[in-house]
Amino acid sequence: MINKENLIVTVSPHLRSDDNTRSIMGDVIIALLPTLVMAVIFFSYRVLIVTAISVVSCVLFEYLYELLLKKPNTIGDLSAVVTGILLAFVLPPSVPYWIPVIGAFFAIVIVKQLFGGIGKNFVNPALAARAFLMSWPTIMTTFIAPFATGAIISSATPLVTLKGHAGVIPGQNLFQMFIGERGGSIGETSALFLLIGGAYLVIRKVINLRIPLIYISTVALLTFLFPMGYGRVYFMLANLLSGGLMLGAIFMATDYSTSPVTKYGQIFYAVGCGVLTVLFRYFGGYPEGVCYSILIMNCVSWLLDKIVPPERFGTIGGIFNVKKKQ
Repeated sequence: MINKENLIVTVSPHLRSDDNTRSIMGDVIIALLPTLVMAVIFFSYRVLIVTAISVVSCVLFEYLYELLLKKPNTIGDLSAVVTGILLAFVLPPSVPYWIPVIGAFFAIVIVKQLFGGIGKNFVNPALAARAFLMSWPTIMTTFIAPFATGAIISSATPLVTLKGHAGVIPGQNLFQMFIGERGGSIGETSALFLLIGGAYLVIRKVINLRIPLIYISTVALLTFLFPMGYGRVYFMLANLLSGGLMLGAIFMATDYSTSPVTKYGQIFYAVGCGVLTVLFRYFGGYPEGVCYSILIMNCVSWLLDKIVPPERFGTIGGIFNVKKKQ
């Protein structure tokens, strides 16, 4: 007896997976937890408060927007939670508590919901919110030293030292930068635990290595070739371990909604992110360039998919040859 359900023809895609938005976002949250724990160790419990405010604000704004406009409730897919964590991760530990609230409104309502909700935003919500919050530059560029207690102790990040004092070694050595014992935003300091989180996402097949590996490799190559008064290897490693490169390459640039879907599009996208990051770091007025680099490439990811479309089924000869197989 033939099961009639097996004969029903539906629109593509025809492949099915056990993964859904909720499970994918759950994996991303798990991958971010080690970095959050290290941030609490280095910058105190205040990190948890900022993160909690950011997450609750993102979830609340998504719920209220969908309630007021009578749209289906989507807070259960956990995407707003992920946005809240990532938003907190790109903020300094010392920010006033109203900053993540404003950032959450911009990320969820302006960047995500007004464009149709999850999957329809064309730039990363957390990074767009960070760019918007640079309207308060003093707040957004005041960082505290690890293990600072009592009054806030302003601390220059390694990138500030590398950019402003050619040849001067930053206060933290490379090992300290690797584990996260340096000034910076909440979730960007510990390259070690960001890499652990990234490895978890690769194992779970939430992301592939193409975008983060090419992005980081591009920055490594350019900083090695143009060391700006430092030893090549030291300058390269200091740039890889400083700023938001690891966080951006692993958790931001790989966002499904805002990155290309084709293989060659992803390659050009990642190279573009790397080149722009180095250009911003070398010639920009602000020592960091990851945020704006990813946002710019988000805006052209659709174009990259059009320029280098995937190979059509039943063709041979590469992506530009559409000759049919005989």
